[in-house]
Amino acid sequence: MRLQLLSDLHLETEEFNPEPAPGAELLVLAGDIDSRWQALERFAHWPVPVLFVAGNHEFDGRDLDEAWAGLRARCAELKLRLLECERFVWDAADGRRVRFVGTVRWSDFGVFGAAQRIKALRAGGYFARVQRSTRGGAPFDAAAVREEGLACRQWLTRELAEPAQGRWDATVVVTHFAPSLRSADPRYGHQASTASFCNADDDLFPGVDLWLHGHVHRRHDYVVEHPDGRRTRVVSQARGAADKREPEGFEPLRLIGL
Repeated sequence: MRLQLLSDLHLETEEFNPEPAPGAELLVLAGDIDSRWQALERFAHWPVPVLFVAGNHEFDGRDLDEAWAGLRARCAELKLRLLECERFVWDAADGRRVRFVGTVRWSDFGVFGAAQRIKALRAGGYFARVQRSTRGGAPFDAAAVREEGLACRQWLTRELAEPAQGRWDATVVVTHFAPSLRSADPRYGHQASTASFCNADDDLFPGVDLWLHGHVHRRHDYVVEHPDGRRTRVVSQARGAADKREPEGFEPLRLIGL
C-alpha cells in the first residue's frame, strides 16, 4: 500500500498548489492545512480518498467545541474523512485491511517528565496565545491543551490495545503532534518549547506499523525496532513556511509505503 502524506501547508498564508501523487491509494492530511478552512476545497475532488487529522491551527481564533462541529460539517460537505479519536479501516489494493487511527493528540507537555512539566507549560503558553482559541468561553491555554492532550492519549491507548480479531492486518496512526522526541526539530533541540511539538508516545509504538505526523515543519523518516522483531516506521512530511526556508527538501509527490 502506498500513501501520499501532506501537512503544515498553511495555505492561509503560503503559496502552494497540492497535486495528487501518481500511484497513491490514499491522501493523508496531518493537520495545519488552512486555518481558514477555505483551501480544504482543493481536496474535494481528489482522485483517491482523503483522510484528514486536524492540526492546532485549524482552531485559530475559534472555540474548540464549536470548531469541531463546524469542521466536521465542512469536511462532510467536501467529502473528506475527518478523524478525531476515530478508527477507519481501509481495504488496500494488496488485499490487506489497514486500520487508520487518527487524533490531533494535543501536547500534554510531559515529554521531558514531570519535573520539567511546569517549565514546558510556561513555554507552551506562548503558542496558546498565538492560537487565540477558547473552550466554553475560557482561554484554551496551555493547561487546557494538556487536559485535551491527556484525553487524546487515553483514547489512543485504548484503541491501540484493541485486538484485531481478523478485523485488520496493519495499523497506521495519524496525529498532528509528534509522538516522540526523535521527531524534534534539530534547530531547537530539547528546549522547553519542544514539549509543545512532541509527546512521549514511544511506549505506544509496539503494534503500530506506521505512524504519520506533522507539526514540526521538518521531514522525518525513521524506524523503531521492537524486542519481538516488529518495527514501527515514523514519517513526517511537513512543508512549513517559505520565509524560513522550511520547504527545502519537501517532496509533495513522495509515496510512503506500508
